[in-house]
Amino acid sequence: MQLVVGLGNPENKYNFTRHNFGFLALDFYAKVHGYTWQKLKMDALWFKDGDRIFIKPQDYYNNSGQAVQAFMHFYKISPTDILVICDDFDLPFGTLRYRAHGSSGGNNGLKSISEHLNTTDFPRLRIGSNNPDIRQKVGDIDFVLGKFTPEEKANLSQILSEIMAKIDNLA
Repeated sequence: MQLVVGLGNPENKYNFTRHNFGFLALDFYAKVHGYTWQKLKMDALWFKDGDRIFIKPQDYYNNSGQAVQAFMHFYKISPTDILVICDDFDLPFGTLRYRAHGSSGGNNGLKSISEHLNTTDFPRLRIGSNNPDIRQKVGDIDFVLGKFTPEEKANLSQILSEIMAKIDNLA
């Protein structure tokens, strides 16, 4: 059994924000594969694809570890069989970086998951969201909670397709 986790914030006002790149990636995956998100289970929206469970925690980004821990314990999933997909504002926009384990790198969603699982030994796929011009003007918090620019939106389909291929190749 494998758990695929997309990080984001649950309210509609956060749709198409940089911090919701994980949600957006899993929404794209679900749409392409014809899956529908199921109602809340252990504080997450979810669907199952074979031996993989996909979740979008609904506890807000910085508290994502609660839902991840609940699914991990309920389905007896090893941390090494959890893939977390999140944004990374230190990576150039659209860059994908996979690591089998590691630190949170300042990402509060990864930090929450590490704290709830008591380990950093879980895979993560970081999606670059950096736009230095905007980030410098508005600061980090407003940047990650800000909407994609029209130029960034124009590249989303290609980026999300690459993420979908990574998810399928990591299964």
